[in-house]
Formats: sequence, structure tokens, C-alpha cells
Amino acid sequence: MYATRPTLYGARHAVSAGHYLASAAGFAVLEAGGNAVDAGCAAGMALGVLLPDLVNVAGVAPIIIRMADGTLETIAGLGHWPASLPADLFMREHGGKIPAGVLRTVVPAAPDAWITALERHGTMGFGEVAQYAIRHARDGYAVYPLLHDNLREHREEYERFPTSMPIFYPGGRLPQVGERFVQSDLARTLQYMADEEKKVAGQGRAAGLAAAHAAFYKGDIAREIGAFMKREGGYLTMADLASFRSRVEPAVVRDWRGHQVITCGPWCQGPALLELLLLLEKGGIANMAHNSAEYLHLFTECVKAAMADREYHFGDPRFVDVPLDRLLSDSHLGARLAQIHPDRAMPEMPGPILNATPQLPGATRADQPLVEADTSYCAVVDRWGNAFSATPSDGSWASPVIPGLGIIPSNRGSQSRPDPSHPCGVAPGKRPRLTPNPAMIVTQGGGVMPFGTPGGDVQIQAMVQVVLNILQHGMEVQEAIEAPRVASYSFPSSFAPFEYFPGRLAVEGAIPQATRDALAAKGHGISDWPAQTWLAGTVEVVMSDPAKGLLAAGADPRRPAYAIAG
Repeated sequence: MYATRPTLYGARHAVSAGHYLASAAGFAVLEAGGNAVDAGCAAGMALGVLLPDLVNVAGVAPIIIRMADGTLETIAGLGHWPASLPADLFMREHGGKIPAGVLRTVVPAAPDAWITALERHGTMGFGEVAQYAIRHARDGYAVYPLLHDNLREHREEYERFPTSMPIFYPGGRLPQVGERFVQSDLARTLQYMADEEKKVAGQGRAAGLAAAHAAFYKGDIAREIGAFMKREGGYLTMADLASFRSRVEPAVVRDWRGHQVITCGPWCQGPALLELLLLLEKGGIANMAHNSAEYLHLFTECVKAAMADREYHFGDPRFVDVPLDRLLSDSHLGARLAQIHPDRAMPEMPGPILNATPQLPGATRADQPLVEADTSYCAVVDRWGNAFSATPSDGSWASPVIPGLGIIPSNRGSQSRPDPSHPCGVAPGKRPRLTPNPAMIVTQGGGVMPFGTPGGDVQIQAMVQVVLNILQHGMEVQEAIEAPRVASYSFPSSFAPFEYFPGRLAVEGAIPQATRDALAAKGHGISDWPAQTWLAGTVEVVMSDPAKGLLAAGADPRRPAYAIAG
């Protein structure tokens, strides 16, 4: 009904990623005998090259891994604030704002996350999986419309940073669609890590991965990062880099309709996806027609409730007591549902139920959302049943490129609140609260389904709509991805300056006008999107079906995402 592409099926393995060359990289690794972790790391690193406006090689990369034997864990792939950063810096010196530039830098986590995944569950070395990222950085690839559009629309932001301009606007020109885009410094940085691995080739795979890690976090790369930060007035030091390792943490898992739904912890927004699914189930969405006004109203009001609990409670669990069990309990879900009226929209998100500060600092009302077009996603399932889900991120127009390296150390500090009293407020050693949140489902039939999307605060909304399309409405994967979506903005944005937009409900144009009118009559402030837009997320899915002995894969045409199955 909706799909413009077919669902792809394979009997051995499948990958879906936010750029077709990243999917090709992952698939090449699978065909060469690598497992899902090897392939996912290859695809994820490639995304940092192929989507240089949206994903940075030195950014964030949260990962969920489920091995065929049932081993399940998350790798946070998220850096913390530098140890020397004063907690009150932004309140005291910057008017309660987190400025663009090096002051929003946290420890870059993505290189560590990929290497940690390979160390724990992979079969290949760093150079074997990084070769595709290196090649595309060195040899270049064709500029595609979204990259061109972002560079056109954000030129003023890039111009703040002279070191970024030669890469993103070579010769001072805006790259045109179809032109070759080359990142030579980035290629040399990644190649240096691979070369350091080669130097210890005789000592085994583990020693090689450790050498590649040390090249970034303790060697010449770390030295250049530290020196640049010192020159520019930043706080990230070589010591911060040398001591960093991503936290490996248990996943958050809940049963839903006989399936197991898996997310990362409340250092990201992942558990809000679980709360949203549980609220919808308890609220009776199973009995509602797909994308009817009744269905979309309940969905939107439950989004407001889940995002309220995210706002009041979520933060780095090492610093904040996050009452997840209570938030996901039947009693709390029931209390939240009692606030929802079947025919009248809440004007904004509801207040706290559990102990929390009713008016949290740092959020302001606004009229128009600030678009943060960062992040991508990759999903892999291999022939053995191992599954990989990762959401690499960090855009490039808010912080400068380090000359000679071609990287931007993670600027994800933009997702902390400047006020340390907020649950996700700034503190040295504390992680920001991350929007990227990979997810996975172990189906009732024993299959596995990694899924995720870019989209900031729209992420869990898009992901849940696709899950319902597949597991409630029986759509094929690709049709479920392409079906029209909505998104609420009635809660504080996760991005500085943290605006919120009471009542705003964005609706893709493929949803009928009569449905939009019925939603408006319930009090929703309808904002019309085109028939399809990347603002509604870009969901990728791989889903195995043991009964059929096949894997299904789909990718969202709202961005240049593609799947490959074989």
C-alpha cells in the first residue's frame, strides 16, 4: 500500500544502514565470513565518512549486541564531560547557554565503541573493518541531495570555523550533487590507526585492536586533539582521552505482547521507547484502526507522558538515581494514562508523578523547532543469528574540525542542560543524555529485529510507529517503514537551547486531511509535513523469521538509506 521499494529477503544475512555504501561495507564483511559485529562496525565507521554532516568518526556510537547464544549487552559509546570542566561554567560565564565550538566537547567515544565491540564479540581486526571507511574518505564518493542541502543551509555555521571550510567547501564552493567529496585528512587518521595495528600483527588480534585504540586515545591523535583544545580554550585533555573506555552495561528489557523489547539505559532516551509501548498497550491501541484519529491521538498523548518522564528523570545513572522500575510499573503507567482524555489533547506534557522538580530549569517555549539533522543508524543480523544495532552520531556544523586529523571530537555536550541541578545537567565526568538510542526486539517466534533511526526527539516516535506497523498491523518491513508518520513536540527539546512547542503535532501529508481535521478538533496543533520527510525519522530494520528460515530487511527512503540481504 505504501512501499515504493520491495522488502529485501535473504537466507544468510542482511544489513540496513543510513547510506548505501555503508550497507555495502557491512555486506562485504558478511560475505567475507565476518559476523554481525564485524559487519556492524564496518557499516558504522563508514557512516562517519559517508554522512560527514550528520555523523562524526570521533562522535558517539551507542550499540546493542545480542549474540546467538543469548548474550546481550550494550556499549554506551558516549563520552563524558572533561574532568577539569567547571560544573557551573555555562551558568556563570555563558548566560545559561552552551555555545557552539569546543566548549561543548565531551570525550570522543565512537572509536572506542567500535573497538570494544570487536574486542568482545567480533572476529576481525580494526583494519579489516575500517578499510571501507578509509577508502571512501581517501577516494571520495558522490555528493547526494541531503548532504548538498545541509551544506547549503548551514554554511554560516560552518564559516564560524576556518578549519572546517576547506573540507566542506573545497575552494570556497558549495559541493554540488554528483561531485566527488574527499576527506584526505580523515583517511590518514583512520589509516594511522590501522597501521599501528599492523605493527603488532604477530601478537594476535587482541593486541592489534589495543594498538589501534592506543593510537587514537594515547598516541599522536590524542596529542593533536589535546593541543588543539588547549589552543582553542577547550577543556578536553590528553589525560581525559587516555583514561577513557565506553561503559559496557546491561540492556533494559521488557516483555511486550510476548516479544522482548531491548533498549540501552537512561543515559539515553531508550527506556522512553519501552514506556511508550507499554502505555499504548495498556491504553488499548491494539483495538484501534491504523493511523485513525483515535489511534494517533492516543499515540501522541502517550508520547507526551513518556517524554515527560524522560525530562523529569533520565540522566547518567552514575550521577542520577533514575527510578526505571517504577516508571515502567503498571501503577505508574496507569497513573499516566489516567491523565489522558480520549477526545482532548493535553496542551503540553504532563507534570511529574514520582518525586521530581515540577518546573525544570533550562527549557523555554518557542514557535518553530530548531532542526538538528544529525545521526544515522545501522542494523545487522548474520547467518548464525547474531544481531547488531547501532546509532552513530554527531553533526559537524557546531564545532571545528581539528586540522590535519579531519575529525571533530564529540560535541554531544549540547545535550546536557547548562544547569547542573537538572537530571541531565553538566558535571565533570558525567555523560550527556543522548537522543541516539539503538533498539532490538526478540520476537515471540524466536527471531531478532534490530531497528533504529536518526531524528533527535522524533526517534522513539518513529521507531514505535514502525514496530506497531510490523507487529500489530502485519505490514511487511518496507511497507511498515514507508507508512506515514506523526511526531509530537510538546516537551523540551534535547538540544540546546531546549525549546518546547506545546500542542504541536507534525503530520506527514500522506495521512488524509479528514484525519488531520479530526486531530485538530481534539486540540492538536497540526503542522503539515510533505507526504514524506526526513524530519519524520529514517528507520532501518532487519528482522529474522526462524519459521521461514529468512531475514527481511528494509530501509527508509526519507534519507539515502538502503538495505542488502543475501
